Amino acid sequence: MEWLERHGDALFRYALQRTRSRDVAEDLVQETLLAALAARDTFRGHSAERTWLTGILRHKVVDHLRRTLPAQLADGPDDPAPPDQFTRRGDWKVRPVEWTGDPHTLMERAEFREVLAGCMSKLPPRTASVFLLREAEDVGSEKICQDLGISATNLWAMLHRARSRLRQCLTLKWFGAASKSE
Repeated sequence: MEWLERHGDALFRYALQRTRSRDVAEDLVQETLLAALAARDTFRGHSAERTWLTGILRHKVVDHLRRTLPAQLADGPDDPAPPDQFTRRGDWKVRPVEWTGDPHTLMERAEFREVLAGCMSKLPPRTASVFLLREAEDVGSEKICQDLGISATNLWAMLHRARSRLRQCLTLKWFGAASKSE
C-alpha cells in the first residue's frame, strides 16, 4: 500500500507521541489506513493526502483516549501535587525563566519536538493523556469532563500539574540550555 510507504512513519510518530505505546500506535495507524481505504472515494484532494490521513488518525487517537482514560482514572490518582511554587502571600518562590521564541517555529524544529516528547514521557500517563486531549487535540474541557466523568476542578488540577511539569522540564532541557549557550 502506497500510503503506508509514504506516510506510515509520520502517522506512527503522531500516534506514538499521543499514546506512548508502540502497540497502540501501530493498531491506530492500521485502523486509520483501513478507514482511509474504505473512504478513499470521498477524498476530494482539498488537503494534502497526509493531512487527510492525520485527520483520520487524530479521531482514532481521541476515541482511544476517551475509551481508556476512564478506566485509568478509576484506578486512583497517579499524579501527586507538585511542590508548592508560591509563598503564602502568592508570590513566586523562584520566578520562572522567561521563554523566548515563537511556539509555532519551535514546533517545526525536530530537536525541540524531541525534547518535548522526552518531557511528555515523564508525565504520569493520565496527566499526559488529559493534557494531550485538551492542548494537542483541542477537545473542549466540558467534553473531556463529560467523557471521563471528572469534575472541572479535577481537570484543571491535572492540566495545571502537566503544564507546571512541562515548564520545569522544558526550562531545564531546552530554554535553560539555550540561554546558557547564547
